[in-house]
Amino acid sequence: AQETLELKEAALSYMDRTGGLQRLIEDCRQYTDSQQSESVYRFCVRVNPTDVTEIDARLGNCILHDPLKAAGLFQSVCFISIKTLSLIEKICSENQVIVVLKLTHVPPFPDYLLDLSHVPRGDSPMRPLMLEGLAMAMTLVTKYTQGARFLCTEDSCPNSQGFQKIRVHVPGATEWATVRNDFTCSLCGSPLKEDVKSRVLGGQDKQLVEVIHAKALRVLSAHTLSSSRHQSLTVFLRDELCNSIKIGRLYRIIGIPAHVHQWPNVTFSVEANSVQPWVPECPSFISDNFQALLSATACSPWRFPAIVANAFGSQIVPPGLYNTLKLCLLLSLVQTAGEDRETLSYLDVLALTTDTLVIDRLMTYSLALASRGVRHRTSGELFPSVSRDEHGTGAASIHAGAALLATGGICFIGDLASCRKDKAELLQSALETRAVTVFIPGKKYGEDADQQLSLPLQCNIWALADTGASTKKFLKYENAALGSMDTGFLPSQMSDAFGLVIHCRELPIERPALPLAVHILRQAVKPEEPLYPASEQFTTDDYKGLIAAARGVQAELSPEAERLIHGYFLASRRVRTGTAQGPKVPVASVKLLFSFAEAHAKLSLRSRVLEEDAVIAVLLCENSITLKHGASALVLPPEAVFSCGLHDQASLERRDLALRQLHQQILQFVLTYAPGASSYISEE
Repeated sequence: AQETLELKEAALSYMDRTGGLQRLIEDCRQYTDSQQSESVYRFCVRVNPTDVTEIDARLGNCILHDPLKAAGLFQSVCFISIKTLSLIEKICSENQVIVVLKLTHVPPFPDYLLDLSHVPRGDSPMRPLMLEGLAMAMTLVTKYTQGARFLCTEDSCPNSQGFQKIRVHVPGATEWATVRNDFTCSLCGSPLKEDVKSRVLGGQDKQLVEVIHAKALRVLSAHTLSSSRHQSLTVFLRDELCNSIKIGRLYRIIGIPAHVHQWPNVTFSVEANSVQPWVPECPSFISDNFQALLSATACSPWRFPAIVANAFGSQIVPPGLYNTLKLCLLLSLVQTAGEDRETLSYLDVLALTTDTLVIDRLMTYSLALASRGVRHRTSGELFPSVSRDEHGTGAASIHAGAALLATGGICFIGDLASCRKDKAELLQSALETRAVTVFIPGKKYGEDADQQLSLPLQCNIWALADTGASTKKFLKYENAALGSMDTGFLPSQMSDAFGLVIHCRELPIERPALPLAVHILRQAVKPEEPLYPASEQFTTDDYKGLIAAARGVQAELSPEAERLIHGYFLASRRVRTGTAQGPKVPVASVKLLFSFAEAHAKLSLRSRVLEEDAVIAVLLCENSITLKHGASALVLPPEAVFSCGLHDQASLERRDLALRQLHQQILQFVLTYAPGASSYISEE
């Protein structure tokens, strides 16, 4: 008894020091202003275990290892404070006060970390633990019983009136455990009957979330060396924590593990105590070889990204092949800046090719370098689906598809030919609106009305299309002008939905299969040895560190780059104005141009977007638009960004010269067709 009194004194001292008493007074004022009598009154007390331990180590230990007892101590302190200060006159019994301790953190030790890949078996202690995971499914918000008042059926028993018998929800308890009808009076043994009018559930909500370990993302990217299985875990969110989690996001959750008994099954779950968004640290570094390359190419703003793209993916294709595609993949990887990307433009990439196997391997390899990469399986769902919750609530459960699981990263769809017509139409709509619509029929899931949710699509989409699958016309025009070849089965609306469409042209064109054949044979004969000097000089880990470092660069747009992009956009809109559909260049293209220019500057590890970066953005976008709608007055060569192979210093100088000439060609195009361009572009 003496120890309990000392613990209560420590709890009161902590609340007084940290402003908890003042918050209690404010919460009581809200209950008083409502003029509504409740059977129970709920209060949240924010607790920092470290500060509590400094005041009283026994109380801190109690909070971390016996949270129900600790909640009882704070419940007693809050009740005494309410009665002493006359905050709520309607409270008669300590049982009417519910205190929820909200922990700010738990100690950073392994014993306080719940690893979802090693879920404990048997009876684990009900104490706060922290887990890190990805939200992959969640239910709609439903009601639950926060507290219920029971009265003894024997009229002469003291428990037949008042608030002595109150059942409240505790972590891990089901609805049945709170409001079932087989309770008996502890004084006379008579049955207890619930006072239904005093049940507290108005405004009290719960939500179930399925969380999976963050390591499962390596499996979703289809780039893992060992087979592994991951089990999801159910997390219960209640009251103010509802809707604090979004599908596809990573979170750190402090909660109390519990075994939920629903005969004949026992489910291991976690009752959430606090939820915080979590962004895992991605190691960013620039290797010595990349630093040396950066210094050696400082004379030209185009050379460093070009050499990086030229040597990229040498484990899959020989250096020099598919350079334009590899550069675009790198730029798309750089522009995955995390989960909160509402203000950024998305760099979706669609590759047109006759060799889908090699391009698929190259994109899969690149996917592993993303901060989060998800490979869509044809047997799975690309977009969210709805099913009935398996925990007995009867509510609708929304399951994230591959696109939402890739939030803040890359979702690789693969060959578009594998998508059914309805899925392809959903993909096109999602790319155009950057949102996915989920329809929930109310009658099926016990709701009064149908619901329609709109979930944001916050990832870059990669896909490829086999242009030789339905026609051979594409092969005949390998040397033809850009925009004059058939794109096969792909509808024009689908290609328009992607920000960037790339025709993968192999070099050298005369004998495109020879370098790749030699590459495959050398890999088969000597699988352990690096095939090229670039493979030894720039490893996969080096690229991963470089991309992570480039993602963190904050690039500022220069006035010259902004003028060039705006001028090109206006000129391109004017020369590509259709008679019926209006301009073939959508307004969103200007965001795409800025995003490409920014990504090129970040890949160059520059904090300023130069006019040369805007030139690369214009060349890539103009080639993409030409593939979709044909050539315009700005006639560019098929491989404008990589006009020659990068073998030595002389080839780099030839490329710089070609890009400078294209720069002048773009300026002339802007001066001729953009309204008002003469005010900021001179004839010289």
